[in-house]
Amino acid sequence: MKLSRLSCLLMATLCSAPALTAPVVTVYSADGLHDGNNSWYQNQFNEFTQQTGIKVQYVESGSGAIIERLAKERTNPQADVLVTIPPFIQRAATSKLLAEFTPDAATTIPNSTKYYTPIVNNYLTFIYNDKLLKAPPKNWDSLLDSRFKNKLQYSTPGQAGDGTAVMLQVFHNFGSKQAGLDYLGKLQANNVGPSASTGKLTALVNKGELYVANGDLQMNLSQMERNPNVKIFWPEDKQGQRSTLILPYVVGLVEGGPETENGKKLINFLLSQQSQSRVSELSWGIPVRTDITPTDEKYRTAIKTMEGVKSWQPNWDEVAVALSDDIARWHKATESE
Repeated sequence: MKLSRLSCLLMATLCSAPALTAPVVTVYSADGLHDGNNSWYQNQFNEFTQQTGIKVQYVESGSGAIIERLAKERTNPQADVLVTIPPFIQRAATSKLLAEFTPDAATTIPNSTKYYTPIVNNYLTFIYNDKLLKAPPKNWDSLLDSRFKNKLQYSTPGQAGDGTAVMLQVFHNFGSKQAGLDYLGKLQANNVGPSASTGKLTALVNKGELYVANGDLQMNLSQMERNPNVKIFWPEDKQGQRSTLILPYVVGLVEGGPETENGKKLINFLLSQQSQSRVSELSWGIPVRTDITPTDEKYRTAIKTMEGVKSWQPNWDEVAVALSDDIARWHKATESE
C-alpha cells in the first residue's frame, strides 16, 4: 500500500520527536535518612513515585557541603528540595536559597517557619567500641586521657552538621564559648584530624581503628545494625548531667528550582501522617508531627536510649549569625588552620 506524502511527513515527525520524559523532583540532602536497605527515604520516595508518577532524583552530601553546592548553583538551580540540619538550614534561608512555602502539616510541627520545616527529629550522640572499652568515657575530662590519642575523632565543625553540634554541645556544657574552645584545644591532642563526614566514622569505631567518635541518634541506631561493636553514649558535664543537642533534619523548598510544584508535592508527602508514621520503623527517626506517636519497637528503643539524657537547643538564628566567627575561633584554638 502506498502512503500519501502527508502520512509520510506525519510519521517522520513522530519518529524524530523526542520521547516524553517522566516528571521528576530533585532532592539535595544531608546524609543519614538514606542509610540501610529500604530506608525511610527510599521507601517513601518509591511510594511517592507510585502515587504521583514523579521520579525522585537524590543527591547526598554533608550538611554544610550540600549548602555550598546549592549556593554555587544559585544562578542555575538544579535542586527542588533541600534537607539538612541546623544551623545550615538557617544559613540557606538567610542566603536566599530557599523559597517561602508553608506545608499542609505546618500547624502540627513545632518550629516550622515560612522558609523551612523540621522533617525528622534527631539528637547529637557519641559512640564507642564496646569490645575494646569496658565502659564508655564517663565525662568530658575522660576523653583527654592519653589512651585516646589517635583513637578519637569528631567530624569537622563548619563542614559537618554533627561536628558543628559537638562544638555547640561543648560550649553548652562548659558554660561559655571560650571555656569550650579551651577544652577543644586540649582535646585536639587526641583527635585524629578533620573529617567532612560523620557517617564514615561509625565503621572506623566498629573496626577498632577509633575508640570514640561523634554521631547522631537516628544515624547511629540505623548503622548499629551493621556495626555490632558500636554503642551510644553521652559524656557527663561537671554536675554529672548528661545532655544532648536537639538536631532535627529540616526541609525547605529551593528558590527557583526547576520543578517547584513537584518539590511542594514531595514535601507535603513526606510530612503527611502516612509518611511520618513510618519514619521510626524504617530509619530509627522520630516523627516531627505532634499528632503522631509511633508504637513500633525501633521508636521505643530510641526513646529508651535517651533515658536520663536532658535535651536542649540554642537559638539557631543566633548560631547561624555567629557561625563563621565561631568556626574561625575553633580553627585557632585547635591549631587546625
